[in-house]
Amino acid sequence: MPTNQQRRDAAKRKLERQLARREAAETATSTAETSSSAPATPCTYTTSGSAAKEVSPPSNTSPLNTGTVDVTVVLNGKDVPMTLNRATAPCGVNSFLSLASQGFYNDSNCHRLTKSDQLNILQCGDPTGQGNGGPGYTFASETTGSEAYPVGTVALANAGPNTTGSQFFIVYGTTTIDPSYTIIGTVTGDGMSVVQDIASQGVQNNRQDGVPVAAATINSVNVPDGSLDGTGTYQTSTPSEAPGAGSVDTGSVDTGSVDTGSVDTGAPTAEPTTGGAG
Repeated sequence: MPTNQQRRDAAKRKLERQLARREAAETATSTAETSSSAPATPCTYTTSGSAAKEVSPPSNTSPLNTGTVDVTVVLNGKDVPMTLNRATAPCGVNSFLSLASQGFYNDSNCHRLTKSDQLNILQCGDPTGQGNGGPGYTFASETTGSEAYPVGTVALANAGPNTTGSQFFIVYGTTTIDPSYTIIGTVTGDGMSVVQDIASQGVQNNRQDGVPVAAATINSVNVPDGSLDGTGTYQTSTPSEAPGAGSVDTGSVDTGSVDTGSVDTGAPTAEPTTGGAG
């Protein structure tokens, strides 16, 4: 016949088994809930506002995430070649290529030029030319928090986390901004001479931030055939969203707060922004 001590030990072991089973069940439930809330694809293009020009969001939400692709922006009738990096910004590059292939950027004016000690950029990508237009969808920034923006950098503007759209900016001079803007590539060849020529003529009304004096019209963006084909291999479900990734506006490149909805007529903001979330 078991002693009192043996009965107590048996009861204790039974309780421990029950607690272990309960903990395992709770862990499984938590894991299932986390999995069900995670994005189903690496790139999520969320409907937002109305498109400045009729366009569809990218259909490939698991684009290639290795290698580079060369494109040519025809600005004022002159070639501005760019090399886009799929490895660091697959979703951003995918969106840019998709919009370009649909003619979204064709015959559009770059609406913003900044000239200051901290921010020297030419911002484009809003077909309305007002600084608050976008493609009708937004997506998350692809940043690590260590981004720098030297001359020749091509990056996407935004108005805060998860608001990246069609607007982009080209850095032509010293630019010190938060690492909140997705870098999609760099200008190559003699392309910067075209941008520098526009920048050298300044901003209208002798301001530091606003509409450029010189014409700055994107005639077309030429992308290679098949550039949207292929899928990538991803270890994580979504690109990281760096803190403060909302200072580059998607409507107008703000150097910290560049509005994409209205072009700044005074001193340039410290960051590229898109006046709207477009």
